[in-house]
Amino acid sequence: MTTPFKTIGLIGKPSHEGAALTLQRLYTFLQALGYEVLVESRVGAQIDSIDNSALTELVELGRLCDLAVVVGGDGNMLGAARVLARFDVAVIGVNRGNLGFLTDLSPDGFEASLEAVLRGEFISESRFLLEVEVYRHAELKSANSAVNEAVLHADKVAHMIEFEAFIDDEFVFSQRSDGLIVSTPTGSTAYSLSGGGPILTPELNAMALVPMFPHTLSSRPLVVDADKQVRLKLSLSNTDSLQVSCDSHVVLAVLPGDEVVIKKADKKLRLIHPKSYSYYNVLRQKLNWGSRLY
Repeated sequence: MTTPFKTIGLIGKPSHEGAALTLQRLYTFLQALGYEVLVESRVGAQIDSIDNSALTELVELGRLCDLAVVVGGDGNMLGAARVLARFDVAVIGVNRGNLGFLTDLSPDGFEASLEAVLRGEFISESRFLLEVEVYRHAELKSANSAVNEAVLHADKVAHMIEFEAFIDDEFVFSQRSDGLIVSTPTGSTAYSLSGGGPILTPELNAMALVPMFPHTLSSRPLVVDADKQVRLKLSLSNTDSLQVSCDSHVVLAVLPGDEVVIKKADKKLRLIHPKSYSYYNVLRQKLNWGSRLY
């Protein structure tokens, strides 16, 4: 069988019975097709039928595999994606979560679609990530990446903070609000959408800045070129503990007077989809948009 993939990595959802069953099926299915299969040790160790020699850490899996299959929801995909984007590894998902914007394959009958993908019948696309950095007195204190969004907010619910926003060092606005969401096109259908942000189609090289409950009637989401650098300067008048959340997974602490720099990361996530994939069809299904009239 001619295939662009030789070594396949499996990434699962820890302590989730349904995901474990799907991962076990994938392992058996791919081995029967003759592929070398590696399994993330965090979940593989929980499944007796998986050989210990197949277990490896996520970073090593990214180094060794041509394709990674993520079993779980969008949250699992995001966690894996922040690591796998460092490597030129294709990523596809089997949905064991709720919405599943990023996980295309059904857990009930993934075999036919996955086998077609393994033959080279797939759609490939690149999704850029955000690089998030926190500076204190011009010194880098912490950094991480985000696939969906970076969110500046207080660590208490419904507490206003004050900050200034700059784009490429040009002052844009000052704001008192619960915070600010800076979203990629991938994240525009996630937390940003719940906050009233626009949907950005995946091919756009853009970021959305979405205020969270601003203390003004004139504040609106702002879409900017993703090659621009967003800088948020925290006012010294803030008294609450502040933080920047990356994909709701990684939290960076921020102090009054700190600066948060958000820019497009160098590495991209290489997503692949079955040939039948349509972004607009996903939107219709997940957001319950109306079907065609005729």
